[in-house]
Amino acid sequence: MKKSGTANLPLHHGHVPRWLSERMARLGLAITECILQDFGKRDYLRRMADPFWFQSLGCVMGMDWHSSGITTSVLGALKRSVSPLAKELGIQICGGKGKHSRNTPQELEQYCMRVGLNGNQFARASKLVAKVDNTAVQDGYQLYLHTFIVSDEGDWTVVQQGMNETDATARRYHWHSNGLTSFTEQPHSAICGKNQGKIINMTADGAAAAKATILNLCAERPSAVLTEASKLVMPNRHEITASDIDLKRLGAMLWLTHEKCPADFEELLLLKGMGPRTLQSLALVSEIIYGTPARFEDPARFSFAHGGKDGHPFPVLTKVYDETIDVLNRAVGQAKLGDSDKKQAIKALSDLAYRAERHFTPHNDIDILLKRERDNAWKHGGKTVFGDAPPPSNQLKLFDWQ
Repeated sequence: MKKSGTANLPLHHGHVPRWLSERMARLGLAITECILQDFGKRDYLRRMADPFWFQSLGCVMGMDWHSSGITTSVLGALKRSVSPLAKELGIQICGGKGKHSRNTPQELEQYCMRVGLNGNQFARASKLVAKVDNTAVQDGYQLYLHTFIVSDEGDWTVVQQGMNETDATARRYHWHSNGLTSFTEQPHSAICGKNQGKIINMTADGAAAAKATILNLCAERPSAVLTEASKLVMPNRHEITASDIDLKRLGAMLWLTHEKCPADFEELLLLKGMGPRTLQSLALVSEIIYGTPARFEDPARFSFAHGGKDGHPFPVLTKVYDETIDVLNRAVGQAKLGDSDKKQAIKALSDLAYRAERHFTPHNDIDILLKRERDNAWKHGGKTVFGDAPPPSNQLKLFDWQ
């Protein structure tokens, strides 16, 4: 078994407002159903084990683009919406934050009994993964969230998060069942994060003697921290800068959905009645569903779908969010009836954006783009944790012609 990656995030406290958490659950379910229909359960679990894809998913769902809250809120939203449909979807999400994490073994055993899997095996895996990252590898982070995602075919992914109160950071750990061999002997592809100096790593090749006596481990030099195969480190700031985003990718998508829009564009996409702002969001959601792993190296870009609850990069556009959910739900529903035209249209959005990038030269000024989104947020039902987004001071709602 290999750990699939880690993410280092600023530690944020607070709650997700109800108006956002309900939308996150509905959008998360719609995205999940699209992926399961088109790619299957194994691919869905692979994506959840990718720290970059997971961060991008949280951004497109309207969470703070860089904070520890993405982990708890995304997993909580998915558990509320996906788990009740576990029999239909073949995916169960167990565990959670705090006391809910301690219920994981029992939840796994109950699910496995229903689908004919060995519940004891999965309960044991849950406990061992937590023990490895919390005890066997002592890197300064204490686990407070543990979520085990399992399919009725026996594949699984674990996402868990630890807290370091000393420097107010969180670290997210991703595990994937692909290639399971051992939990205690070199189970990680690697571990990487902020350098904590020497650490205790009882899973390393050189720790055989240490397993015989912990006292010897404390006295001898532990193995050096290895290079992480998939590492995501987010900055401790709220604002998004040009360095956080691939401007060519973002610019090509904005040009396509806002400026180019050929005469047959709506006919091609079978998405009549939607303006460029909703197409922008759908293009980014389409990439979450159909994009290749290399597309998620700049997760902050996906915040430009619906915004972020703290107002960065701009307020959450609730009206656009609702339209996105509605389009995805209708596409999924029609696909269940054998009509996949709408889903193909959504996929076409990301395909068109990829092609547009080939000859696109980015010229977007990120500050101009952010100002436009913030100035227009009130038109699209913009909200943050602080309240509704107001119109800009120099613009009267009565005389808005944009």
